[in-house]
Amino acid sequence: MKTINTTFWALMLGISGLWIAASLPFPQSPNVMAIRRLLVDYSGYLAIAAMSVAMILATRMPWVERRLNGLDKSYRLHKWLGIAALVTAVVHWLSVNAPKWAVSWGLMARPERHGHGGAGADLGTVEAFLRSQRGTAEMLGEWAFYGAVALIAAALITRLPYRLFAATHTLVAIAYLVLVFHALVLIDFDAWTQPVGIVTGLLMAGGVASAMLALTRQIGRRRQVAGRIAGLRQIPSMTITETEIAMDDAWPGHEAGQFAFVTFDEKEGAHPFTIASAWSKDSTSLTIISKALGDYTARLPQTLRIGDDVTVEGPYGRFTFEDGKKRQIWIGAGIGITPFIARLQHLAVQPDGRRIDLIHCVPNIAPEAQARLETDAAAARVDLHLMRDGTDGPLTGARLREILPDWQSASVWFCGPAAFGQALREDLCANGLRPADFHQELFNLR
Repeated sequence: MKTINTTFWALMLGISGLWIAASLPFPQSPNVMAIRRLLVDYSGYLAIAAMSVAMILATRMPWVERRLNGLDKSYRLHKWLGIAALVTAVVHWLSVNAPKWAVSWGLMARPERHGHGGAGADLGTVEAFLRSQRGTAEMLGEWAFYGAVALIAAALITRLPYRLFAATHTLVAIAYLVLVFHALVLIDFDAWTQPVGIVTGLLMAGGVASAMLALTRQIGRRRQVAGRIAGLRQIPSMTITETEIAMDDAWPGHEAGQFAFVTFDEKEGAHPFTIASAWSKDSTSLTIISKALGDYTARLPQTLRIGDDVTVEGPYGRFTFEDGKKRQIWIGAGIGITPFIARLQHLAVQPDGRRIDLIHCVPNIAPEAQARLETDAAAARVDLHLMRDGTDGPLTGARLREILPDWQSASVWFCGPAAFGQALREDLCANGLRPADFHQELFNLR
């Protein structure tokens, strides 16, 4: 989370600092219209910068994932930047329109208009062309703003089905391209030779390239590998489906704890799933475990068939258990047990000498699921602690410290509901755990 915070504020404060440097000196006796011009300018820079970086993050570039320590962290930053773009764009729109409303309501006199240079002005060809497009840029920018606000707001509604979210979110790329045209025309021409203009221009160039990748459906295409469903297993009492996928030779392999985007149905599109199996050269298949948590995952048991073609994109993620600690505590809540299952299988073949406790928090667990988990844990020499809601009660920081008295010497790896993980993190860190020793998979990619 520290990397996400640092990157977010480095962008917002960096653009702010460059804008201030380019805008000095500020008016000594500013009037309403002078303040309005500054606010329009500043909010516009912030909005287009936030949208540009959000577009770049959406491409799932490997170097970005490495820099942010996982695609889950990259998507969280993408979400924050989308919210920042939404807020600053609304401020920009209000700053543009508020004086017009004040004049129409009789709250202020109509300000004197100042031209941007007429036919006789000494302008270069490019600057003259851009000025000739101001009316078009303002009109298109306003409509693109309405579209972007609606689409970003829709993306924040978690109840929207993932398929509709993915389909509508791609349209943000179109709104973004229009807003780039809006910014290109309306940003003061002299600013393009200053640091704020150069940096903004580079961000927009990256954003435009990313938008084109999204619109042509090229994002992640080079990491897509064909597969086929080789096995299916269901545990009805836990609404769980285990799917074994035989992978094409092009699959590069994966580390325990990583995830992939899996497409079972082209109409539905790709959905993210943690890979619940270790990888070895002797095995050319991987396993995913899904739980009926929504309309799509609830339908999988009825729609999947052995022999069906599958597309797998990945692997992604940095939840790979590498932190230099000789003592680890794993916490898998509900379906969050999946990365730990993969790691157990890996350690059964390649022990790493660590002392590990695995706590699995679950409402209930079927006998066959419990037996398999106990077998995997024993093979990996990992101590397993089952905590069933009805019989064992909920896991808290205090309960964890009671169960594992040497917890401060360990790193903690958590996968499960975000709020649950945050509560544990706050409790353990308040009692002495270093924040860097709490690793949490932010698997909610919206």
